[in-house]
Order: sequence, then C-alpha cells, then structure tokens
Amino acid sequence: MELRYLRYFVAVAQARHFTRAAENLGMSQPPLSQQIKKFEQEIGTPLFKRLTRGVEMTEAGQALYEDAFRILQLTDSAIARTRSIARGEKGSLSVGFSPSAMFHPTVLTLLHNYCQQHPNVQPLPKEEKPATLLALLQKRNIDIAFLRLPCDLSDDINGEILAEEPMKLVLPASHALSGKPQISLSELRQEPLIIFPRDLCPGLHDMIIRTCYLSGYDARPNPLAPQLNATISMVAAGFGITLVPQSLACITSENVTYHDIGMPEIHTHIAVIWRKHERSAVIVNMIHLIRQYLSQSQTG
Repeated sequence: MELRYLRYFVAVAQARHFTRAAENLGMSQPPLSQQIKKFEQEIGTPLFKRLTRGVEMTEAGQALYEDAFRILQLTDSAIARTRSIARGEKGSLSVGFSPSAMFHPTVLTLLHNYCQQHPNVQPLPKEEKPATLLALLQKRNIDIAFLRLPCDLSDDINGEILAEEPMKLVLPASHALSGKPQISLSELRQEPLIIFPRDLCPGLHDMIIRTCYLSGYDARPNPLAPQLNATISMVAAGFGITLVPQSLACITSENVTYHDIGMPEIHTHIAVIWRKHERSAVIVNMIHLIRQYLSQSQTG
C-alpha cells in the first residue's frame, strides 16, 4: 500500500466530495477519482458511496479512516522530527570545559545565545582537564570543548581563539602589598605559590612557573590545589599567594585581594575546539554561531 493512497482517502473522507478534496490536494478531480478506485481495488472493498452531491464513507471506509488518519499523523510527525534533527534543531550537544573556562564571559555568552536560538537542543556539560577533553573529542564522546591555552592540539582538531585575558595576582587581604592595585612579581619574596597540579593544564602551569622565575620571584610551588579555582580559597585560608585568569576574579572573598601584574605580564587564552570535517548539524550550528560572534566582535 502506498502512503499517498491514504492521503487521498483521508482528504476525500474529510471533504466528502471529490472535487473539493482535489482542490485541497492541489490536483484535478479525475486523477483523484482514479487513485481512489485503484485503492479500493487493492483493498478489495468500496470505501465510499458515490452520491449525487458528494460521497459518504462505507462501513469499511469508516473503519479505515481512524487508522489512516493516525498513520498519517505519525508519519508527518516522524518526518518533521527527522527534518528538525537534520537541521540541528533537536538533539543534544555534549560540551566539554576545562577548569575555569566556564567562568569566562565569552563562553557564557556563546552558550546562552546557542540555547536561545536552539531551545530544543539539550546541552550536556562535562568538565575535564584539557588533555582529557582532547581525547574525549577524538573518541566522539563530546562534541565541542572550551579550554584554556596553552595546550597541545592534534592535527585532526579545528578551533578558534575566543578571548585573551591577563592573569591576576591573588594575595591574602592581610598581605603587606594588598593595598597596591598593580604589583610586579619581582616585588614578592619567597611566599609559597599555590598552584594546580601540572597534569591538569601543563601549558598554563609551565607558563606561570617560567614567568615567576624570569621575573625574580623565587616561587615555591607548594601546596598544590586540586583545581585552578580552588587556589583562591587556599589563598583566603592563608596558605600562600596565587595567579589566576582575570575571569576568576568574579569569585569574591573578604580574605583575598586581586591585583594587576606589572612587567612581565602574563596572558592566557580561551579557545573552543571541535573535530575537523564535522558534519553534525547540531555541532555545525554551534560553530556557525561562534564564528558569527567573533566576526561581530571584530567589526564592533
């Protein structure tokens, strides 16, 4: 049985008239009548009684109508859902974040805009260190990732740098230099440097240690914090000092102060990465939104 037969049958049953049904279907009346006759022959029973001014369904036609109507509804719904998924309007988007990347306002703005434009796509967040995010991306366990540079990326990955931000020095509120808005690392003595484990983000870890060394700050990287944002809490508790990206200064505490770093300045970057030759419409829509946002930011 061809699906078009059901559509013709339902159209005639609802209009109760071949000519009106043909107009509703956008076709002429004779071909419609012929198709209904073929349908009746295929089923083996009349579906309509032909009257002078229209038609009415036979008992068999009435029995078929309910099922035919439901079948067409399910078919149309399935087609609409399939097309919606193909356009990236439905589904899920698995988004990876490296520690601290979610704090950056650009990342938050992009995610907000995407959710506004694609309300039927469910975001699935996952926080991991950059190396793990890269592995998950390559294994297709996540779709896209926001992370903090520097880090090593493979040749099968594409990406965009979203923002550059300076690092901030975080001191205990009781520190002798806490009243200065800008502090050079060379002004520090041998206060313990609270830092995250190197395997969490090797590139950023090494950049911080190298900059401290070159500036004359004899940093003793001890104790370690489990995450980048946890270093601020440890400063508040009096364990030492730390350096964090500027976006983490949104974490407020009466026991810490944030300061610009004098020469040499330290900068880090927020990037978004995805697999090369990505074809999933859900992901492609996100990539398009990102590039559109960056283009508007550059022209603005």
